[in-house]
Amino acid sequence: MKSMTLTSYGAEAPFVEADLPRPLATPGHVVLRVKATSVNTIDTMIKNAGKDLPLSPDLPAVLGMDFAGVIEEIGGGVTGFAVGDEVYGCAGGLADLQGALAEFMRADARLIAHKPKSLSMREAAALPLVGITAWEGLHRAGVAAGQKVLVQGGAGGVGHLAVQLAKHMGAEVSSTGTGSDQMAVIEGYGARAIDFKAEKIEDYVAAHTAGRGFDAVFDTVGGDNLPNSFAAAALNGHVVTTVALSAIDLTPAHFSGLSLHVVFMLLPMLHDVNRAVHGEILSNLATLVDEGAVKPLLDEKTFDLSAVGGAYARLQSGQAIGKVVVDV
Repeated sequence: MKSMTLTSYGAEAPFVEADLPRPLATPGHVVLRVKATSVNTIDTMIKNAGKDLPLSPDLPAVLGMDFAGVIEEIGGGVTGFAVGDEVYGCAGGLADLQGALAEFMRADARLIAHKPKSLSMREAAALPLVGITAWEGLHRAGVAAGQKVLVQGGAGGVGHLAVQLAKHMGAEVSSTGTGSDQMAVIEGYGARAIDFKAEKIEDYVAAHTAGRGFDAVFDTVGGDNLPNSFAAAALNGHVVTTVALSAIDLTPAHFSGLSLHVVFMLLPMLHDVNRAVHGEILSNLATLVDEGAVKPLLDEKTFDLSAVGGAYARLQSGQAIGKVVVDV
């Protein structure tokens, strides 16, 4: 089968076309023909950092975590799926799990779900990692109807889904971004857009929460931005982040009694723990998509498998609006 493989790690390391053996279905797994895969920030981190990250696969490596495709073979013990089913998921591209930058992929059946019927393969491939992350973060923060929620980075991959899901849950949603394109995306989802370059934290907290702070802050930027999220949260509020790889002074969080939730959605793949939860989230997400409550945002640029290097560069350029997708 055709694949795009890394034979070395690093920012300049090229993807190399390679002919690899087609994977076989093993108990609890399916083999699917990959139709599309999307690029996530963690994919670019693995490519650039290699074995400096404990989750990076051995070389030669086939990356690509998210996918949408068609089941071609089913292993023993798999129920709920049949050959020919259109599915989507996040099930490879790290550790010892082959990724989706190939014509075929073996996936743990617990990590996949039937693709939303209303979406194309390209659209479905954009959802799994960011959708599961947004879902987990909002539920861990206990977001509920009537609450005031702030999403930091609401035009990004996780952010644009967190905005939509929080709106669906009945929350009053505000979201940060900058530039007319990002502001338009946020407002298009019915959220209040806040230009973080033009508005001070204390000003938008005063304007939109009467100075009380937001019940939950979903920070998809993280790192050095976390103190800003602490400052925007209400007393005893919740702060969710997807990026906690930083030394941060927690003093402000302490004096506000904040709960900090770190979402690292790769844990089920890395440690084979609660994998079925991801399949359940994807099933629930597909229902919401087909009901019209949630829709993925795709970047305007298109790439095929042979141009995957360009797709990675597009994401890292910071110019993409929405998920970068590769057609396989």
